[in-house]
Amino acid sequence: MSTQTAERFSRFADFYPYYLAEHSNPVCRRLHYAGSLLVLGILAYALASQQWIWLLALPVAGYGFAWVGHFIFEKNRPATFQYPLYSFMGDWVMLRDAFTGRIPF
Repeated sequence: MSTQTAERFSRFADFYPYYLAEHSNPVCRRLHYAGSLLVLGILAYALASQQWIWLLALPVAGYGFAWVGHFIFEKNRPATFQYPLYSFMGDWVMLRDAFTGRIPF
């Protein structure tokens, strides 16, 4: 199912299989993981150092890596544009699923 023909999802549990299908390219998934881990690192640094300006880098790190993955490797439109909350949740669930071995890293 492409992003353009996606149905409206009312539950994250229904959205997540669609989200995974939109991340079938392993390079795209790995770029998502890199961005998510970088977000955690930047957040930890900003909190520890109390240099709050670093918080401005969070969306750049998180979305920058993900969007490169979509536009260059996956060749699709990020789900963020249509499902911002579910897509944000999907990033973290997908990272957890990769670390626990539920999906390929």
